[in-house]
Amino acid sequence: MPAFSENDPLNMRLELESVPTGSPASEVARQLVSLLTAGDLAPGSRLPSERVLAERLGVGRSAVREALAALEILGIVQIRPGSGTYLRGGTSDLLPTTLSWGLMLASNRTRELLEIRSSLERTAAILAVQRATDEELDALGATLDQQDAALDDPTAFIEADVRFHILLARAGGNDVLADLLQSLRSMLSVWVGRRVTTREATEAAYREHRAVFDAMRSRDVAATQRAMDEHMATASARIEHADPVPTE
Repeated sequence: MPAFSENDPLNMRLELESVPTGSPASEVARQLVSLLTAGDLAPGSRLPSERVLAERLGVGRSAVREALAALEILGIVQIRPGSGTYLRGGTSDLLPTTLSWGLMLASNRTRELLEIRSSLERTAAILAVQRATDEELDALGATLDQQDAALDDPTAFIEADVRFHILLARAGGNDVLADLLQSLRSMLSVWVGRRVTTREATEAAYREHRAVFDAMRSRDVAATQRAMDEHMATASARIEHADPVPTE
């Protein structure tokens, strides 16, 4: 299978620029996207090691790790533990992803992503309150029970939080909207070092979700929209004001 080696001539043709001090992992991802769509790599090619990429870019390996994780979420690369990171498809396959996400990766666009997410979550909630079946509402309620049980376990709480939003979006019956929201959540989870880490934070998020659910259960469209707007405002503030992911 095609792969980079330390002595591979292709490895010498990497045109990677040093990342300015303090730049986020998104700049690393931007340069990698440019490399992967340049046409020099065949599908299945293995990328240079994290160490080599970190040295070429002048960043810590953790920044490279974050960037590769983002590209895996976007379907550009596949990370195989113990083996390396591989290009998933050819240049033509990557272009739609590059066009839709590359500009966002090029600079810190967190606030703009949050604005888009808030608008889409509001739309998803309005559709869901109108279309959700009783079974789908029961499933949403189950995620709230999981959140309530995980108030002292941030990792488990976040997993239940994500399930709540996924189920809510799917309950609206618009798969395109649900997929867009999933992509936005993935992007935000990669680029922002935000995690609900305290009991106070989990309780606040739980109350916000409960308000959305109660309004949906009552089939109150206006109340559902208000509750989701309030949740998005506070959730976005938590993300936007969080400390960035450290780069080693």
